[in-house]
Amino acid sequence: MAKRFIKELNQVKKRILSLGSLVEERVRMAVTAVENKDAEGAERIIQNDYEIDEMEVEIEEECLKVLALHQPVAVDLRFLVTVIKINGELERIGDQAVNIAQRVGVLARQSEPSFEYDYSPMAEKAESMLRMSLDALVNLDNDLAFKVLMLDDEVDKIQEDAYDQIKNAMKSQPEKMGYLINLLLISRHLERLADHATNIAESVIYLIEGEIVRHSQY
Repeated sequence: MAKRFIKELNQVKKRILSLGSLVEERVRMAVTAVENKDAEGAERIIQNDYEIDEMEVEIEEECLKVLALHQPVAVDLRFLVTVIKINGELERIGDQAVNIAQRVGVLARQSEPSFEYDYSPMAEKAESMLRMSLDALVNLDNDLAFKVLMLDDEVDKIQEDAYDQIKNAMKSQPEKMGYLINLLLISRHLERLADHATNIAESVIYLIEGEIVRHSQY
């Protein structure tokens, strides 16, 4: 029974890391679509979102099965609880990639105003936070997880700057309001993506330390 339990835990870990890799890929595709106003690339993200959804359900079912059959305690229980939490966060990140792709699809069909916002600083930080949070999970790296938490404030500040710049553009170009609203929504989706990466890092800290750091000042 112990060997089977260990095998099943390892399988769960492989599955959550596979989902993480898939979600990372979709985020990269979404960021590239924004940079290039690539409507076709954006549509691929939307059409293939079911893959992430199906994996998320399968991982949750696998975790629940292990919990029911083996009734783990201590670290093993914490691991499965953490995986269930991270699983949900990854699915939500996939949803944010879809949201970004939908905005790109709208932007690609509209004429551009004289104003454009450079999303690369925010996108790079958000992507980095996702990668770091997953690396922290793989390596059980507490320090790396805490670094992710610190980066979240930086993304929030960039998002505030995006809001201010786009709001000013709305005042000067009211006839382009629809286009500019979609630019604003992209910044919001990137900020939410970073929030989900932060939640993953918090779950990793819980796994390692057994402490819930959510809502704390770190």
